[in-house]
Amino acid sequence: MTDRALNIGKFNKSDKIMLMLLPFWAPLIPPLGISCLKAYLGKHGYSISTTDGNQNSELWEVHHTYLNTLKKYIPESKRGNFYMVGYDVFMNHLMAHIHYTDEKKYRELIKLLVSKNFFSNIFDIHARELCNIIKGFYEKLEDYIVKAIEAEKPEIVGISVYSVTLAPSLFAFRCIKEKYPYITTIMGGGVFADQLSEDSPNFGFFLDKTPYIDKIIVGEGERLFLRLLQGELPQEQRVYTLKDIDNELLDLSITDILDFSDFDVAKYTQMAGYTSRSCPFQCSFCSETVQWGKYRKKDASKVVNELVELYEKYKRPLFLLGDSLINPIVDELAQEFINRGIKLYWDGYLRADKPVCDTQNTMLWRKGGYYRARLGIESGSQHVLNLMNKKITTEQIKKAIASLAYAGIKTTTYWVIGHPGETEEDFLQTLELIEECKDDIYEVDWHPFYYFPTGQVNSKKWEQENGISLLYPEDVRDMLITQTWTLNTNPSRQQIYDRLCRFEKHCKKLGIPNPYSLKDIYMADERWKSLHHNAVPSVVDLYK
Repeated sequence: MTDRALNIGKFNKSDKIMLMLLPFWAPLIPPLGISCLKAYLGKHGYSISTTDGNQNSELWEVHHTYLNTLKKYIPESKRGNFYMVGYDVFMNHLMAHIHYTDEKKYRELIKLLVSKNFFSNIFDIHARELCNIIKGFYEKLEDYIVKAIEAEKPEIVGISVYSVTLAPSLFAFRCIKEKYPYITTIMGGGVFADQLSEDSPNFGFFLDKTPYIDKIIVGEGERLFLRLLQGELPQEQRVYTLKDIDNELLDLSITDILDFSDFDVAKYTQMAGYTSRSCPFQCSFCSETVQWGKYRKKDASKVVNELVELYEKYKRPLFLLGDSLINPIVDELAQEFINRGIKLYWDGYLRADKPVCDTQNTMLWRKGGYYRARLGIESGSQHVLNLMNKKITTEQIKKAIASLAYAGIKTTTYWVIGHPGETEEDFLQTLELIEECKDDIYEVDWHPFYYFPTGQVNSKKWEQENGISLLYPEDVRDMLITQTWTLNTNPSRQQIYDRLCRFEKHCKKLGIPNPYSLKDIYMADERWKSLHHNAVPSVVDLYK
């Protein structure tokens, strides 16, 4: 064993640090989290490289192959938002593959995953085919990881991890530790806000099963990571949280511009930026405030300076802002662009509150470059909106969508199907609202309600009122590592899935798209231009 392996957790300023994001995180923008860390740690004199496994076309091809193969086995009538639900099967399958010890039990689990999510059965021969696809993926991923390590030769590897990247990230950590035991492995990321929150029943089990991860950073990472490198945190400790630095949050007014220098930005649809962290609201199902703590925002002039500098460097005119919502800064941001005569486009999450209902506001934002409003509508039922603590009304929703569309701003709408307490009448009201607003909705994206025992604003309240149950049996925990719980309340999971299928059918009938591929986006843009004379340029037009 090398001296370095004997001194894991002791760091030198000369140590090379590699930060990674593994598949499968939709490659719309360069990774925001590790780009923030690269800029921050680089400013303090550390040598940082970043790599995004989602840029690797071979790895992403496995994702397409798996879902297209699975789709063949699911009856057409049960494909409600197939790719979203299929992702749940895919993610759990990826996790099971790297932990199974019994081949037969492994295949039975894959059949169970399909049954529990699609309420449809597959045969053993189908499970074998899906398992072979996953096996091929990990062979490719191992090759990718080894080449990345050999190219950079880091002493430290940090991986930013989310629910949809958890299994490949664990595989990467294990692979690195087996082949390069002298490397210190560090894990952080959004997965610690819900699925693996520190007080979750999953957390302790996860720690026991992942000895190949040396250090874990929970929460906002810049200051924690720096303090760890500087030797200011207890070396014998494995998990570090904001409590270890007196809950000290980053001052966004002094942050450095994002560093995308290691990425081929031409491979992303949009560039990335952000204006704030956390959220001033507390929606029942959300974990944003758990992850980021107190809401903070940058000054609009700072944001514009950063976006302009990134544009001048990379020549990409469309930015996706990674904020939970941009309402607190949207007026100032648009006005700053207008005052300075700068023409760039920005895309961001927006709350359908009263100012959005005013076309004078939306026209101002449109002139200032607001390109697409990503609206968390969630439901067309006032009853459900109240249960969610959304603090908006259905009338506001209609006016906000119409006001944005009038200005030509694309309206991407997000919906949660099956929130606790949603009735059939509530669901039908959602379908009615969508039909009423169909020509003013650019895109629909819908998700089943997900429950986590901790992390969500209402996690404990729901458990106390309804009780919870395991979705998958206890005896498969060693394969899945993280357990999934459901609430013992209405609507049931089967009712939720039925509504997902009906929701998709309704949107198809109305002609409202849910684009995934570049071809789908092109067709959605053409539809938008035909409906609204003020329409923002299409993605194709922007990059011409």
